[in-house]
Amino acid sequence: MTDMPPPAPAAEFWEARYRDTDRVWSGRPNDLLVREASDLAPGTALDLGCGEGADAVWLASRGWRVTGVDISGTALERAAGHAADAGVGDRVAWERHELGRSFPEGSFDLVSAHYLQSPVALDQQTVLRDAARAVAGGGTLLIVLHAGWPSWQTEPPFDVAFPTLDGILAELALPDGEWTVEVAETVRRPSASPQGADGFREDNVWRLRRL
Repeated sequence: MTDMPPPAPAAEFWEARYRDTDRVWSGRPNDLLVREASDLAPGTALDLGCGEGADAVWLASRGWRVTGVDISGTALERAAGHAADAGVGDRVAWERHELGRSFPEGSFDLVSAHYLQSPVALDQQTVLRDAARAVAGGGTLLIVLHAGWPSWQTEPPFDVAFPTLDGILAELALPDGEWTVEVAETVRRPSASPQGADGFREDNVWRLRRL
C-alpha cells in the first residue's frame, strides 16, 4: 500500500481537479439521495460538497429551495449552469466554502452530506457536527460515506480510515432526546473498475431526524 500523497491546500487540489477536465461526475443525482429524500416534503435544503450540482438540481426540481456549497469555484460555476439549463436556477443559491473552516448560515429542513471524503485535508468530524447543527427542528440530516475501497481495488492508492456506522454516530455527539435515527445501514452497490471489470462498493448511510 502506498503512502498518502503529499498534502496540498484543499482549495488548490479541488480547483485543479475540476479545472483539468470538462466533467468530473456523471450529472445524475446520487442514488441514495433519491432513495432517502424522495418521501420528504420539500422545504429548504443544504447540499454540502455539491460538486457540479446534480443533487442540488434534483432537489430543486422536486420543489426544494437549495443552497449548494463547494470549495471549488469552477464546480460552482458548472453547477449554476446545470441548474439554469434544468430551469431551476432561481431555486438554488451557490456558496463557496472550505468546510471545516467556514459554513453557510441559517437552518435547513434537509442537510445532505454525500461522500465528504478527501485525499487532502478535511476535518470531517467538524463538518458533520456543523451539518447537524444546521438542521431545523423536524428536519433531516442525511450522510452517505464510502465504507471501504471498491472490491476491485487491490492496491488502494493511499491509507485512509473508513467510517463505521456506530463511529459516525458517536462522533456526531448528538444531544440526548433531540434526534431519532431513522436509517443506519451499509448498502452494497455495483461498481465497475476503470477497465470494465465487475465489482461492488459498500456505502454507509445515516438518516437522522431532529425532533
